[in-house]
Amino acid sequence: MVPGPAHPSMKVLQCHNVYQQAGGEDTVVSDERRLLESRGHKVIAYTRHNDEVSQTPKIRLAAGTVWSRRAAREVTDLIARERPDIAHFHNTLPLMSPSVYSAARKAGVPVVQTLHNYRLLCPKATFFRDNQICQKCLTKKVKWPAIRHACYRDSVSASATITAMLTVHGVRGTYRRDVDAYIACSTFTREQMVKGGLPEDRIHYKPNFEPADPGVGAGDGGYALYLGRLSPEKGVEVLVDAWRRLPGRRLEVIGRGPQQDLVDTLVGERPGDVVRHHWVETDELNRLLSGASLLILPSMNFEGFPKVIVEAFARGLPVVASNVGAMAAVIRDGDNGRLAEYGDPADFARVIAETLDDSAGLARLRANARRDFEDHYTADTNYDTLMDVYTAAAEHYTQTTGRRAAAN
Repeated sequence: MVPGPAHPSMKVLQCHNVYQQAGGEDTVVSDERRLLESRGHKVIAYTRHNDEVSQTPKIRLAAGTVWSRRAAREVTDLIARERPDIAHFHNTLPLMSPSVYSAARKAGVPVVQTLHNYRLLCPKATFFRDNQICQKCLTKKVKWPAIRHACYRDSVSASATITAMLTVHGVRGTYRRDVDAYIACSTFTREQMVKGGLPEDRIHYKPNFEPADPGVGAGDGGYALYLGRLSPEKGVEVLVDAWRRLPGRRLEVIGRGPQQDLVDTLVGERPGDVVRHHWVETDELNRLLSGASLLILPSMNFEGFPKVIVEAFARGLPVVASNVGAMAAVIRDGDNGRLAEYGDPADFARVIAETLDDSAGLARLRANARRDFEDHYTADTNYDTLMDVYTAAAEHYTQTTGRRAAAN
C-alpha cells in the first residue's frame, strides 16, 4: 500500500551493511527502525556485516563491491516472500553493492537511499585527505585522484575498487535510474550531491533525530564535553591544542580511536581538569550530556550530520563547531551555538572562553538550541518527513515504470 496522508501501516525493507566499529550511522538505522515499528509499521531487516570481509577472497570481494550477485538474489527472494512497500537502503558498501537497487525495482519495490556520507562522490566518503578537506573527485566521472592518493584504507587497490564501483554505476546510470528518492541528512550534503550530479528533485532533506526526549539538562557541571571518535578527521589535534590555551577549564572526553594518545597526554598534563572516558553506559552518557556547558565539535571534515548535535540540542546544550560543512549549516553562530575557524586551535580557545564567560549569552544559546530540537529534530517531525519521502519514492516509481508497486 502506498503511504498516504494518514500514514497507513506499511512494510519497509530496511537494508544496511553494518560497520565493524559501530558508529552514528548504525545508531541512526536502529533509531529509524524503532521509529517505524512504534508507529505500527513492519520493518524487514536485510543486513550484512563487515566481519564477513576478512573471510572473503580479495578478488571476490572486489567483484562483489561493484556488483554483488548474492545480495541482489537475497533481496529479490526476500521481496518475493515479504512483499514490502518500500526498500530503504543505508550503507551498501562493500557487501551489498548498488546491484540491490536494481533487484528491488525489478521486483516492483520503490527504492530509497539515505546519504549518510559522501561516498557516491568521494571514494573515502569524507572529502578529507592529508588532514585537510579535499574535493578533487567531486565532479569527476572517474575518481582517479582517489587511486593516486590511496584514499580508501590507504590502499591503491581498495581505492581502485571503490572507484570502479562508482565509475561503472555512473556510466550505467544506476544512481539516476534505480533510486526513486534520496535522503540527505543536512542541507549542505544535499548541495554537494547536486553538484556531484545526483538529481536535485529526488534529494529530500531529513535530518537525524532523537528518538526520545531526554528533557532539558541543568548544564551545571562546569565542564565542556567532546563525544566522538578520536581520529584526525574529528579535529582531535585542534581540541588538544585549544585546551592547552585554556588553563583551569574542565574538559570531559568520551571516545576511543587512533589519536587517543594525544588526549591521554593532555590528561597527564592537566590532571583533574581533563578526563577521558573510554566508554560510558547510557545513564552516565545522559548525565554527562545534561551537565555540560558546551559540546565541542572541532571536525576537520564536512561531516554528514553528527547525531551528537541532536543529542546536545535535545538537552539544551549548545555546540561549538568548525565553521564548515554540515556543521555550519546547522549551527547559527551566536544563536544556537558558536562557530570557530576551521582547524584553528587559537580561535576555538577564544570562542570557548568567550562563551563560557558570558552567562547571559550562554543561557540564550541553551534556550535556542532546545527550541531548534523541538522544532526540527523530534521523532514526530522526523516520522512525518520520512513518510513524505516514501510517498515521493512510490510516486516516482509509478511515473517512471508505469506500474504501481508490487505490494499494492
